[in-house]
Amino acid sequence: MENKKEMRSWLDDMKLDHPLVIAGPCSAETEEQVLRIAHELKDSDVNYYRAGIWKPRTRPGNFEGVGALGLKWLQKVKEETGLKTTTEVANAAHVKLALEYDVDMLWIGARSTVSPFIMQEIADALAGTDKTVLVKNPVNPDLSLWLGGIERLYTAGIKNLGAIHRGFSTYEKTKYRNIPEWQMAIEFQNKFPDLPLICDPSHITGKRNMIFDVSQTALDLNFDGLMIETHHDPDNAWSDAAQQVTPDSLKQIMRDLKIRKETDEETEYKGKLNNLRAQIDVIDNQLIGTLGKRMKISDTIGGLKKQRNVAVLQSNRWNEILGKMILEGEREGLSEEFVLKMFKAIHQESINHQEKVINA
Repeated sequence: MENKKEMRSWLDDMKLDHPLVIAGPCSAETEEQVLRIAHELKDSDVNYYRAGIWKPRTRPGNFEGVGALGLKWLQKVKEETGLKTTTEVANAAHVKLALEYDVDMLWIGARSTVSPFIMQEIADALAGTDKTVLVKNPVNPDLSLWLGGIERLYTAGIKNLGAIHRGFSTYEKTKYRNIPEWQMAIEFQNKFPDLPLICDPSHITGKRNMIFDVSQTALDLNFDGLMIETHHDPDNAWSDAAQQVTPDSLKQIMRDLKIRKETDEETEYKGKLNNLRAQIDVIDNQLIGTLGKRMKISDTIGGLKKQRNVAVLQSNRWNEILGKMILEGEREGLSEEFVLKMFKAIHQESINHQEKVINA
């Protein structure tokens, strides 16, 4: 993918004065539902109307989409509202049908991106078309797999490409449905700064009340747009009810988001500074989360020491950790003084946690 600017042209040609916005229901449920939501979104910042036609569900028995019938509804959306349309494709048969019904943009989901075989099948089916294709990150945090899927499409002659960051699965329970791992998105941008990157806050959060904050973080990190699931009656949606917002809520989110435009040198400087600060905020949040996990382990250690009537302070262990961390710090360009202060504070907090457990 040498000529990355060529891939950016489809977004540049749109000449938008705001981030690209893709919105619509998680699933196309009925013709009435699809058209109602589209009409409520037509006079907004929405550029592409999304609706899931084929829904890859984690477990069988859940609603798996209306299938090709929904493509006719998307045609009506375009006819009645003028909105461009987009849907997810997971195999060559989906691609063929989507092309027949002139869907404007296709996206490839996280479960498909994870398979090079599926990505090649889709790339072959799309060869020779000028459709815009977005690739969601794979379910696991594997940057090479994500880029590899995009490269297969590019090799097949698809030039209008982009990526969607929808977060990553984890066995740990967090406040997110899929942890954002912003650092991976930042690395993606560093490798391909001219490849459009869209954030999907709906799948990252899994909760509608968190969508604004994640969207703002994405814009601060210079994402090119947002994909937000939108439903006129989200509580009664047939899939992913908790993460969908109403059209009015979406419009309010777009009004409230701070969008930093780069128009002159001063604004460009501030934009770069805000981007770097946003990256620091991401890492700071990761640090707090990691320290919280460390202290939970300290609580467990305190319980073990209480059972065996062992002293909280184990000097040999502490000196061993300190020596190792000073060496690691040097390799990362950190001064010995800083590492000592930081780990003494961490060690003291760990002691406090263990004493609390032992004295309970």
